[in-house]
Amino acid sequence: MARATRPTSRQPAARKSPARSNAPAAAAAAAAEPAIPNRERPAQPERYEASKEELLGFYQQMLLIRRFEERAGQLYGLGLIGGFCHLYIGQEAVAVGLQSALEAGKDSVITGYRDHGHMLAYGIDPKVIMAELTGRQAGISKGKGGSMHMFSVEHKFYGGHGIVGAQVSLGTGLAFKHKYEGDGGVCMAYFGDGAANQGQVYESLNMAELWKLPIIYVIENNQYAMGTSVARSSAEDQLYRRGESFRVPGIQVDGMDVLAVRGAAEEALAWVRAGKGPIVLELKTYRYRGHSMSDPAKYRTREEVQSVRDNSDPIEHAKKELEAMGVTEDALKEIEKEIRARVAEAADFAEQSPEPEGGELYTDVLVGQY
Repeated sequence: MARATRPTSRQPAARKSPARSNAPAAAAAAAAEPAIPNRERPAQPERYEASKEELLGFYQQMLLIRRFEERAGQLYGLGLIGGFCHLYIGQEAVAVGLQSALEAGKDSVITGYRDHGHMLAYGIDPKVIMAELTGRQAGISKGKGGSMHMFSVEHKFYGGHGIVGAQVSLGTGLAFKHKYEGDGGVCMAYFGDGAANQGQVYESLNMAELWKLPIIYVIENNQYAMGTSVARSSAEDQLYRRGESFRVPGIQVDGMDVLAVRGAAEEALAWVRAGKGPIVLELKTYRYRGHSMSDPAKYRTREEVQSVRDNSDPIEHAKKELEAMGVTEDALKEIEKEIRARVAEAADFAEQSPEPEGGELYTDVLVGQY
């Protein structure tokens, strides 16, 4: 066992300078140092007060993501989806709550490789997403991106990135573009609790605050990154504080409550659109499946996962609120039936679509001389 060392005659104590000799220098330094103004902080967001119609819309979107991801898992098991496949089951309230507050065609979204839910939440057709997952020509990236690298300039959805944390600096660039062009847009850049420890995140925070860029950094804290808990991997596990050394404010949000998420989105957008610079949102959420389809998730117990399903599921939570608003069980069953039909249609479309021709390997490749 290591022991604390004590000073010995070979380790002389540091000399103490007279206090008065340092006083003038300290006073001069204090006089030269500009006063730091009081920093404005965003208000603590309130839970969004949705109408019955709005909450029904949120419920439908979350249910679509859930059923879509379940079907994607089945197709992966059948060998129709290759490579990696990261499912969003359990985290639906995050993408739906945040992106429902964005202006389609104006605001941009960028995320990591767990990206199917974000595309669905931005209104992109489930058929072209499923076709992309299965590597078909009809896919939104012509079958070349697969599960992890989907992209749509038309919808201002910029991926889908496989390198952990890479999308954060790219999203900062998108925010710079919004400001440079003066188009009024905001970038929403998602990353996970694991990526929150990447160096490019802090370079981006510093730049975004210096230039007051219109960007919302969204940390989807699903507790385990690839398989290591936040408590074991992060010295500061309150991730919404990660921007404080760059004077970027942060808010921690219940990511399993779609109305709490939407309320935070409203506050964050008001902050950014007012020209106050970036903001960090930490969404405390949870994924029910492993990191990817190849992850057996042995780092947590079945009881823990089931407890979250029983007590915090975002879809069930919204369902209970709808019932309290007077939505009948029959109406909810009809929504379920419609969603399952849409997902089945998307899966059939993907399976029946042809794979890309071999010549597609040579298209969409940038070649130039510089």
